[in-house]
Amino acid sequence: MPDLSLLTKQQNLEQFNQESFLTTMKGVHFHVAFVLLALAFTFASAFDPSPLQDFCVAINNTNNGVFVNGKFCKDPKLVTADDFFFPGLNIPGNTANQLGSKVTLVTVEQILGLNTLGISLARLDFAPYGGLNPPHTHPRATEILVVLEGTLYVGFVTSNPDNRLITKVLYPGDLFVFPISLIHFQFNIGNTNAVAISGLSSQNPGLILIANAVFGSNPPINPDVLAKAFQLDKTVVTYLQSRF
Repeated sequence: MPDLSLLTKQQNLEQFNQESFLTTMKGVHFHVAFVLLALAFTFASAFDPSPLQDFCVAINNTNNGVFVNGKFCKDPKLVTADDFFFPGLNIPGNTANQLGSKVTLVTVEQILGLNTLGISLARLDFAPYGGLNPPHTHPRATEILVVLEGTLYVGFVTSNPDNRLITKVLYPGDLFVFPISLIHFQFNIGNTNAVAISGLSSQNPGLILIANAVFGSNPPINPDVLAKAFQLDKTVVTYLQSRF
């Protein structure tokens, strides 16, 4: 008669080997799927870059003019140090205006070497109490701001449906982040000048001043639209439009 204990051991060994094989195959499938997903993400990143301007409309006939997402690139052999240089950010901006503020931008327009690098900078100057960088958005950039001088009341508003206002009072050395595209502002609540530096995560972050865009568009938005949207009398809307 056959040895039943030996037969049982052989069956258990075969079952163990089958389970080990299936486990290994599942692991292989997982790793293959992971690699394919990583490659897909790489291709998506390589061939579908973030926009660097408001829009880039496709054309079928290149005779109509060609623009790229960003700027054309200079021959690397002709690049010089000046392509990566900008002087004068130590000079205070002129805040003698209605808002009492001045933003000095350093984007790809000022430093051509920023092209494709996804970063830019700004110096913000504020007049004593009341200097304001009014509510605005950067459609293509997150902003991180550090206060060098003075005291700033800053904040941003989250998207619908919450529309939550998140604010903070900043002092020299404090930093604050404004997430991409959200409406935000900076207001000098101190009795002295205020200075801040902002880093932005795009070579061309874009700027939409809310009041200017709504009440100062060209051509103007129909006053009936704004009157209903803001629940205002039409005469108030036309007055606000005349201000911008």
